[in-house]
Amino acid sequence: MNAEEGSDGHPKEDAHSGGVLDGLLAEFATFLTAERDVSEHTLRAYLGDLKDLSRYGSTVGLSSPGDLDLNVLRAWLARQYAMGRSRATLARRTAAARTFTRWLYRRGVLPSDPGPLLGTPKRTRDLPTVLAQDEVGRLLDKMDVTGPIGLRDLAILEVLYGAGLRVSELCGLDIDDVDTARKTVRVFGKGDKERTVPLGEPALRAVGDWLRAGRPDLVTEDSGPALFLGVRGGRLHPTSARRIVHRRIAEVGEVPDLAPHGLRHTAATHLLEGGADLRSVQEILGHASLQTTQLYTHVSVERLKQVHRQAHPRGVAD
Repeated sequence: MNAEEGSDGHPKEDAHSGGVLDGLLAEFATFLTAERDVSEHTLRAYLGDLKDLSRYGSTVGLSSPGDLDLNVLRAWLARQYAMGRSRATLARRTAAARTFTRWLYRRGVLPSDPGPLLGTPKRTRDLPTVLAQDEVGRLLDKMDVTGPIGLRDLAILEVLYGAGLRVSELCGLDIDDVDTARKTVRVFGKGDKERTVPLGEPALRAVGDWLRAGRPDLVTEDSGPALFLGVRGGRLHPTSARRIVHRRIAEVGEVPDLAPHGLRHTAATHLLEGGADLRSVQEILGHASLQTTQLYTHVSVERLKQVHRQAHPRGVAD
C-alpha cells in the first residue's frame, strides 16, 4: 500500500478529498432514514464518521468497498484513538462502522461482516449540568414576557422544564396535544413513540397565555396546527428553540447557561430529588432503557454530597 505519510508516520489524509466508500453513503443514508428511523442528529453523525472512514480507506490503498475488512476498521479506530478522540466519539464511530458493514454484508458487497469483531470502547458519561430549583425559579420568574415573543418564550421554557421534553419533541407539538382538562401533553418521541406527560399549572398557564394573547399575532396560513411558531409564522425549528433558551438565560443572568437538553436534565433531577421513582421518571422522559434514567440518580447524589460538604460540621469543604 503506497500512501503518503504524515509526520506522525500515519497515512496523510486530505480532509477535502473523496473516499472509496463515498458512492454508497447516499443509499446508506436512505436506509438509515427509511428502515432504521434514526434521528437527524444520528444520521449526520454516522455519515460524518463514515466519510472519515472512506477517506482513510483510500489513503491506505482500499480499492473497492468489498475490500473493507477488520484490519482496516481496527487501524482506522486506532488512528482515532491516537488523535485523542473521546471515548464517546470512538464508541459512536464503532457503532457507525458496525451498522455500515452489516448493511454492506446484507447487500452482498462484503463476503462476511467484520463489524461484530470490533471491540467497543467503554463510554464514560459525564454528569450533566443542571440548575438548582431556586435557579429555575429565578429564570422563569424574571423573564421578560412582553409581547407575543415574550409569551412564547416563557411557554417554551416552562414546557421544556415542566415536561422534561427533548427540543425536537417540543417543536413537534400541535395545539391539540395539550390537554388542559387532564393537565397533560401528548408527545411523540424517538421512533414516533407516543407518550403522555403530566404538565403542571405554571406550564399550562404559560401555554394558555401564549395561545390567547401571543400566537394570534404570529399565525399565518402556513402555521397549521403547530403549537409554537417562529417569527415568520412557521413551526418553530429546534435550532431557533435552542437560541431562545440560551438568549433568555443570558438575559436573566445569575443562572448557568444551558441548552434545552439541560432543562430536560434539570427536570429529571428535580423529579428524583422530590421522591419520584425511577420507573416513573423513565416514562416521563421517554427513555427506552432504565439505565439511561439512572444517570440522574448520580446527579442527585452529587448534589446531596455538595450540600453535605458545605453545611455539615464534619463535611469536607471544597
